[in-house]
Amino acid sequence: MAATLGKLRPLSISKAITATPVSSRLVSTSTVYQENEKGWFSKLLVRRIEPTKESHSRLLSDKEVIYELQTHNMRPDSVEKYLQNYKASAQLIHSRDLHCELVGSWTVQVGDLDQALHLWRYTGGFASIDNAKLQLSKDPDWVKLLTERGGMLRSRHLQYVLAFSYWPPIVPRTGSNIYEIRSYRLKPGTMIEWGNNWARAINYRRNNDEPFAAFFSQIGRLYNVHHMWCYKDLQTRKETREAAWRLPGWDECVAYTVPLIREMHTRILLPTDFSPTQ
Repeated sequence: MAATLGKLRPLSISKAITATPVSSRLVSTSTVYQENEKGWFSKLLVRRIEPTKESHSRLLSDKEVIYELQTHNMRPDSVEKYLQNYKASAQLIHSRDLHCELVGSWTVQVGDLDQALHLWRYTGGFASIDNAKLQLSKDPDWVKLLTERGGMLRSRHLQYVLAFSYWPPIVPRTGSNIYEIRSYRLKPGTMIEWGNNWARAINYRRNNDEPFAAFFSQIGRLYNVHHMWCYKDLQTRKETREAAWRLPGWDECVAYTVPLIREMHTRILLPTDFSPTQ
């Protein structure tokens, strides 16, 4: 594989544009951007990332909508009690005016077992998060649930993440589905290059409506990316991924993103009975 990657030539701007159009949500194609050689559009479509006066998160996402990704490692003997506790916690939060909502809740079926993931969406930026945390800290019902939950867990991790603007909007699913979360730790300084490649690559993965969500970290473990996919079952996942490899151009997108990755892992998830997306 190293020999193959060593033969790759830098991606030219013309090839990046003609292979598959870059998502209009990621970049503007207005005359101003086309004529301004120092605009971020020209920087996005080259292999070498140049200094910019704008943060990468501003270029890649809407910073007024922030997601909270909670990872809870449960005690094996407390899984059911934990899920009932978290369901009550979610209901309590939704009964308050906190400008946040549960997007999805899952347990891991393949990967890190006895683990639960919860995805919350806050509108209004970090000010909404600050307000929600303050209000909940004063709520005795919330404090009681949180205290009880502590005895059911082995460890916890929390990240504040932003959604990539080129990814399709998050739409709740119905029926019986499984989810896959593929998590990547990137080399520092490569987030724009990752976005450039995936703005084209996502067009190869829309046929079966499998893209669910994609995020990059803002607070917590940095240079983390999470791609979430939705499938009917493991067999459908296999067939969908194999079909992508038969499409001309998908292999090139993968080849250009591999050198950006330092570590990656995947988990298969099942929605909880109280998850808004199933």
